[in-house]
Amino acid sequence: MRTIRIGNCSGFYGDRFSAMAEMLDGGPLDYLTGDYLAELTMLILGRDRQKDPSLGYAKTFLRQLGDCLALARDRRVRIVTNAGGLNPAGLAQAVRALAAERGVDVAVAHVQGDDLIGRAGEHGWRGALTANAYLGAFGIAEALTSGADIVVTGRVTDASLTLGPAIAEFGWGRTDFDRLAAGVVAGHILECGTQATGGNFAGFATVDTSRPLGFPLAELSADGTAVVTKHPGTGGAVTVDTVTAQLVYEVGAPHYANPDVTARLDTVELEQAGPDRVRITSVRGVAPPPATKIALNSSGGWRNSVEFVLTGLDIEEKAAWVRKQMTEALSARPPAEIVWDLARTDHADPATESAASAVLRCHVKDPDPAVVGRAFSSAAVELALASYPGFHVTAPPGAGAPFGVYRAAYLPQELVPHVVVRPDGTEVDIAAPQVTAELPEETAPLAVVACSDRTTELPLGRLVFARSGDKGGTANVGVWIPAGHPRRSDAFAWLHTWLTPDVVSRLLPESAGRSIDVFALPNLCAVNIVIDGLLGEGVASSTRFDPQAKAVGEWLRARVVNLPEEFLE
Repeated sequence: MRTIRIGNCSGFYGDRFSAMAEMLDGGPLDYLTGDYLAELTMLILGRDRQKDPSLGYAKTFLRQLGDCLALARDRRVRIVTNAGGLNPAGLAQAVRALAAERGVDVAVAHVQGDDLIGRAGEHGWRGALTANAYLGAFGIAEALTSGADIVVTGRVTDASLTLGPAIAEFGWGRTDFDRLAAGVVAGHILECGTQATGGNFAGFATVDTSRPLGFPLAELSADGTAVVTKHPGTGGAVTVDTVTAQLVYEVGAPHYANPDVTARLDTVELEQAGPDRVRITSVRGVAPPPATKIALNSSGGWRNSVEFVLTGLDIEEKAAWVRKQMTEALSARPPAEIVWDLARTDHADPATESAASAVLRCHVKDPDPAVVGRAFSSAAVELALASYPGFHVTAPPGAGAPFGVYRAAYLPQELVPHVVVRPDGTEVDIAAPQVTAELPEETAPLAVVACSDRTTELPLGRLVFARSGDKGGTANVGVWIPAGHPRRSDAFAWLHTWLTPDVVSRLLPESAGRSIDVFALPNLCAVNIVIDGLLGEGVASSTRFDPQAKAVGEWLRARVVNLPEEFLE
């Protein structure tokens, strides 16, 4: 059966610069993908475009390509990337200029139509700085079929970077839902780079950390089966657990919607197929939803912050005094939002000054930059000799900075342009899918399992792994029983019964009062916790200590609970 090898060399804008060269040098590939876009990245690129309309794309990609273009052509590796951001045409032209300068013959195509900022008023998206639809993979497939060596896109779904080459190579059609879903799953595993090979992994002590983690690749076959692996001689590992960690990252309910197909994550089966090889089978898909998501970023105003260090005894009293002083100092024109956060990092009988200290953070926001600028910073600095004993701050507060707000909208897919500009300059419109289906209302039914009454108080993480992440203002935490557990199925049945929304609210008090769902993924022995609104209006706006919820899973694992002894032996 025909198989193609698709690698990844970037999981975000700022990932390891040398990864493109490493992947091209490390072993055979047919395609190399690079994911450079995230909700925050679109805001950053939007600000770039405001300053210079010729920008709006990920400039790092062009620099990486300069070192690798000839190598990629020599190895006959085709490159697919969303580094085009808000200006895929501009990046495509820059790639052509680079190729001409280096004397490399390369065919470049790009995909456009996702940028809807010109229609923001028509759709009621007032104040939007960026407005980008999530496009699917059939445009990428058309570009590759037309002979492109490099395909540059704007805001396609991350998984489309992998799915597009599969459609082009295998001829998958619009209603090959199971195979399309398999491509989405493979793409979701690859899209965040080394997060599939041991990065951000709760079981990091079990992987090779003596050298840089290898980036992942997928051996994807025409029937939709895939093997995730990495180049030999690289760090990290590819195991059922490292792949599970990425599968449960930044997802919601088991029906995982994409513009081309809705993949059912509750059907995915993983198998260790050898050292650093995990086989993916049994993926099922259904028709995609009729609407696609639009990512909207707008200016939220201005923000500033200061961190007061509180040392020694009477921490709470010191915090109360400086809060009172700051409130009084800002009373003439209070900021629109003031958030206080006391991190009790202090220890009893401390051997070092840092161990004796807690940190009190004050965050302010306002539409007026003056309110959170000099007025705020002066209020903090002027307390230096007039407040609690041991007063100091981690750094003097500076001028206020602008912040963005993220929100999502939805449009019928047929209202969103999806256009391929082939290497010869001709344009092709990609039709929206004709067969669609609304997403089902998914609930999280409770399992029932009988366990021994014998329990031991231990951190939850002594039994489970977890990974967490963000989607706008929503946080998700995937929690699973590790693959090597001798009673994995029974332990999962207990976890599924025990870890209810009420338990989540108790273990993670910041989630109390919010909408919490817990979904089961039995084939992965996992549950997925979705906490709506934990991150406010998204990472660019959040004043939370961990604005992208990257460590919420590790916080959950650190909570002490009563674990059944039968699963600990």
